[in-house]
Amino acid sequence: MRIGLYPGTFDPITLGHIDIIRRGAMLVDRLVIGVAINRDKGPLFSLEERVAMIEAECCKLSEETGTEIIAHPFENLLIDCARDVGAQVIVRGLRAVADFEYEFQMVGMNRALDKSVETVFLMAEAQHQAIASKLVKEIARLGGDVSKFVTPPVHKALVERFG
Repeated sequence: MRIGLYPGTFDPITLGHIDIIRRGAMLVDRLVIGVAINRDKGPLFSLEERVAMIEAECCKLSEETGTEIIAHPFENLLIDCARDVGAQVIVRGLRAVADFEYEFQMVGMNRALDKSVETVFLMAEAQHQAIASKLVKEIARLGGDVSKFVTPPVHKALVERFG
């Protein structure tokens, strides 16, 4: 069984994330969405809320793609999480050249730690390339409309969070 790991904070999950999940799911038999705990980022949504949002969205995607998609919180090294879930592949999304610099370094470090885990990059679709959770939160916090960047349930959660 080919297992992939798509890691991130997903605070909140966006249409860009969903696009990468959908396409990543076509490459593997099981796609694990690694939900980073990362206390340093100070997430807007709790771990439980982020996992629930991912599970709600991925239920539909799993049916659509025929691939098992599960959420898995983690706080250890990414490569250790990959080992924990039995992933042979780490799936990463790229939006722009700026993403590549960081991802290039991460791949090098992960390969140094474990050469058996490969990293695959998927480019976000053009309409999703500008979407970043950080920007979505900022727009929502300032009262802007983020409905074109997230699903209706996530939009509702953002509106409720920011009043």
